[in-house]
Amino acid sequence: MSKHSKIGIKGEQLAEEFLLKKGYTIINKNWRHGKKEVDIIAFKDDILAIVEVKTRSGLAFGFPEEAVNTRKQQHLRDAALAFADQHPQYRNIRFDIISVSLSRGTVTEIIHFEEAFY
Repeated sequence: MSKHSKIGIKGEQLAEEFLLKKGYTIINKNWRHGKKEVDIIAFKDDILAIVEVKTRSGLAFGFPEEAVNTRKQQHLRDAALAFADQHPQYRNIRFDIISVSLSRGTVTEIIHFEEAFY
């Protein structure tokens, strides 16, 4: 497994733990609709959060959350619509980003951007 993949997996695990501590219920992880994937689908306070996790071990490529461009946002919207069609009990959907910054494998910062885009 590549170093990049290991960093991404670690970031998703840290984001899941972060959400659980904040009282979220994890509905699904790495949910796929065709080639589109949602990192984490979580639920809290009658809101289904479609969560994209971005992890970086340095700032050479910018802040993690900056990687969620308009194309990625559209993929997440498409996947969320498919999930909502399959699970109509979830009416209120929100798109979040969790930004994880690491230094030598240690978390330096986790930021949860609620309602990051629409």
